[in-house]
Amino acid sequence: MLSTCSSGDKQLLVLIHSLVMSTLAILNADIVACTHCPRLVTYREAIAQNKRRQFRDWSYWGKPIPGFGDPRARLYVLGLAPAAHGGNRTGRIFTGDRSGDWLYEALHQFGFANQATSTHVGDGLTLADCYIGATVRCAPPANKPTPDEFTACRPFVLGELRLLTGVRVVVVLGKIAFDHYLRACRELGFDRLSPLPKFGHGATYDLPWGVTLIGSYHPSQQNTFTGKLTRPMFHHIFLDVKQRLSSAPFND
Repeated sequence: MLSTCSSGDKQLLVLIHSLVMSTLAILNADIVACTHCPRLVTYREAIAQNKRRQFRDWSYWGKPIPGFGDPRARLYVLGLAPAAHGGNRTGRIFTGDRSGDWLYEALHQFGFANQATSTHVGDGLTLADCYIGATVRCAPPANKPTPDEFTACRPFVLGELRLLTGVRVVVVLGKIAFDHYLRACRELGFDRLSPLPKFGHGATYDLPWGVTLIGSYHPSQQNTFTGKLTRPMFHHIFLDVKQRLSSAPFND
């Protein structure tokens, strides 16, 4: 803990954290400015222009969505892509949609968020020991990115994984994000796993590079409305995370 460090060590840690925050800010600026995928640019801007009737008074974000959270995080949560009238409207991942209602409620329940709801970027939400990213940063048509769009966005996930050096647990929401996290790890030069981890809700793997990978069903309406994912099931994922991190060092 920071309180047990010497004054010189404290100054070094403060400098390192400042550099990480600055570099994350640069990465996030690059994400927001991205126009690499014409189909996604056209779709996200059309949604922002046409809006949904209930949000007609909103000024939609209509751009790619940067990551969000604590730069010292030991927990990294990876989702699929922003919702057309959620993140694409509000400008923050998992904010203003039903999936976000489930995610932030669970994060708050286990101490990773200061509040259980997230409706807009100025609502006071902050994350502690947690950072959230997505495999694709623009809202895709029918919520289905193409293979080329996943490839184009992967450098942003790679950038987060390089910078978030304190991460000890990764929760991946859905099989697609699960597979793309493992692909990103291969691109980072981590050991090729054999056999390859298989996705399942609650499937847990202690990876050789010191990270625990946990799969979870995505808290999409398709899963929550049908009962495929229940709140106790979702809470169990983050209870497991909390218990694992209780004995893991916090690099602050």
